[in-house]
Amino acid sequence: MNEVIKAMLGRRSVRKFKPDMPKKEDIDAIIEAGLYAPSGMNRQSAIIVAVTDKEFRDKLAADNGKVMGREGGDPFYGAPVVLIVLARKDVMTEVYDGSLVMGNLLLAAHSLGLGSIWIHRAKEEFETEEYKKLLKDLGVEGEYEGIGHCAIGYADCPTPDPAPRKDGRVFYI
Repeated sequence: MNEVIKAMLGRRSVRKFKPDMPKKEDIDAIIEAGLYAPSGMNRQSAIIVAVTDKEFRDKLAADNGKVMGREGGDPFYGAPVVLIVLARKDVMTEVYDGSLVMGNLLLAAHSLGLGSIWIHRAKEEFETEEYKKLLKDLGVEGEYEGIGHCAIGYADCPTPDPAPRKDGRVFYI
């Protein structure tokens, strides 16, 4: 079987991570794969904010938990790296473009032996003045919508079996 398809069929969401930081070259390779995702009219409207600083990562987790209405837990399941995907609001395909980046990040992490999971609520975080200021402080110009967080790290649990695929989801003409 083709290696790309094998990765697509084998990737699962990980909900328990070891605290060990992945190698920087692996993080960079995952980010590069995300940046090569297709985008509407090749506008490349999505950006990635790579969070590897534990203090900021923990603050982000606390803020994400507040949005979710569950304070005190870790919505990133202990993953030491969070890659935040955002896309320009003035691009009609922003959500699609960012979602394709997320998919590439998830698959790239899996292909390198790392676990990953897509965590929502980036939209709500980056609608706040605090996170808009963060982008400005990073030198990001323009208005961006949060698409999602790709939490990555070494899995601290077995890979779950795939759920059975539902029938009746393909129609040929």
